[in-house]
Amino acid sequence: MRRMWIPPVLLVLCGSLLATGLISAGSPGTAAALLVVFLLLAAVNSPLVFPRSIDALEARRRSAVDGRPVVFWRPGCAYCLRLRIRLGHSARRLHWVDVWRDPAGSAAVREVNDGDETVPTVVVDGRPHTNPDPSWVRAQL
Repeated sequence: MRRMWIPPVLLVLCGSLLATGLISAGSPGTAAALLVVFLLLAAVNSPLVFPRSIDALEARRRSAVDGRPVVFWRPGCAYCLRLRIRLGHSARRLHWVDVWRDPAGSAAVREVNDGDETVPTVVVDGRPHTNPDPSWVRAQL
């Protein structure tokens, strides 16, 4: 649970340290701008940007019922973020599984990616697709 918050917390801490140094050097305006940039980066890399995650078994069950794809992702993954942003509001229609929170999800991703935990992995109709194009994923909806 805590692991997913490491990247955003580190970004906030680094931004705070840099801003403190700039303030003590007499550049409060630059410090404020830099801190805002680091806070935005932390927000984008946090799990809050993604729809609520469910466990892999529940995602598979729901996908079997409604036919929607399952997305295996993890916080801090640039490719997952790209997929999430490019899907826009359509992302809420997918079933999202955070592989750092769900050991079964992590195992499912390693199983289809030759032992690697490569995300995003999107499962459509039982077939896995590693790092697919976001427009292709949108078309699957």
